[in-house]
Amino acid sequence: MATIEEVETHHDPIDRLRATMCATRVSFEWFGTRKSLTRDQKAQAAESFGAEGEFLSAGKKLLDTGHPRFRAVSAVRNQVRKYWTSVSLPFPEPGIRLLRQDALNTFQEQMHRFTEELAEAVAELDEQYLSLKAAARERLGSLFNDDDYPTTLVGLFEVTWEFPSIEPPNYLRQLNPELYEQECQRVQSRFEEAVRLAEDAFLDELSKLVSHLTDRLSGQADGRPKVFRDSAIGNLHEFFERFRSLNVRSNEQLDALVSQCQNIVEGIQPQELRKRDALRQQVASDLSGVQAALDGLLVDRPRRQIIRTPK
Repeated sequence: MATIEEVETHHDPIDRLRATMCATRVSFEWFGTRKSLTRDQKAQAAESFGAEGEFLSAGKKLLDTGHPRFRAVSAVRNQVRKYWTSVSLPFPEPGIRLLRQDALNTFQEQMHRFTEELAEAVAELDEQYLSLKAAARERLGSLFNDDDYPTTLVGLFEVTWEFPSIEPPNYLRQLNPELYEQECQRVQSRFEEAVRLAEDAFLDELSKLVSHLTDRLSGQADGRPKVFRDSAIGNLHEFFERFRSLNVRSNEQLDALVSQCQNIVEGIQPQELRKRDALRQQVASDLSGVQAALDGLLVDRPRRQIIRTPK
């Protein structure tokens, strides 16, 4: 059986993606903090506007989601989404992304850590639940309904993940060979699209990062060089690492531009760019060349095709 390294070396982009990736789905169960008004409540609200209740859409906010404890719970969900996106590639089926098979254990461990963080954040939120509920009672007035509120928030915020099969089921080969072949073609087309989606995602991200840094380095504000954060360069380095890990090598031009951009900023510290005007101008000029080439790829994107390696 070939190793992932061997597959990456000898297969074309589509086969490489299919052989080295697994499908992942991350789902959230989240307590809904908004609720539609009842028919009578909408009619009452509509009356104040001289409108008819059936033509009015209205809702109420059950809890203050701006509370620090609630924001802490929401922050975990945002972290999960950001992490999942950073270690995976898009796939043309809703809710599914592709994860490297050799990153599966790391992914599992990190997701378990997130579930622990979420449970802790929810427990701390639940400690403030009664006071949040009391504040809602005061704010909502006659719209408050005790039946809208569970006895506890524990167990109402969860993150789960799974690894769904996206390959044709083997039993179809025996039961219906023609249908099995159709499914094989459908899956193949999905992976062809996945390669294009991955390439486009990398292209868009690199273009935004380079454009932002170039503007910061070359632009002026009130006659002075624009201020830029360390993250303007740090985000580029994070991109290079993610590209190295997830790139399916479907576009030689993009690969070359990523290498060129990496060479431009390699070893350069943000503070150097702030102190040395000549270096700042040189880096800005070099990045402008990369940006021009990226713009060309963006324009040509609809006409690009994936070239498969002959077998």
